[in-house]
Amino acid sequence: ILDLTVRGGWGGVPTLEALRRLDPTVKAIAVSGYADDPVIVEPLRHGFHGALAKPHGIAALRALLAQVLGP
Repeated sequence: ILDLTVRGGWGGVPTLEALRRLDPTVKAIAVSGYADDPVIVEPLRHGFHGALAKPHGIAALRALLAQVLGP
């Protein structure tokens, strides 16, 4: 689960790129407070398996984790 915006650090996109170099099969979920961010709108197009806009509840997180990771 990677936040797209990290002030003074790596955000989700460059972090995912680095993780993919280590493990091309890594599954990643993007989160952001910017619901209109292109990665949140189309996560698969940007290499993520899912996305959540903040704030989100535990039920939404649980459902997305089940979708991405399986039961």
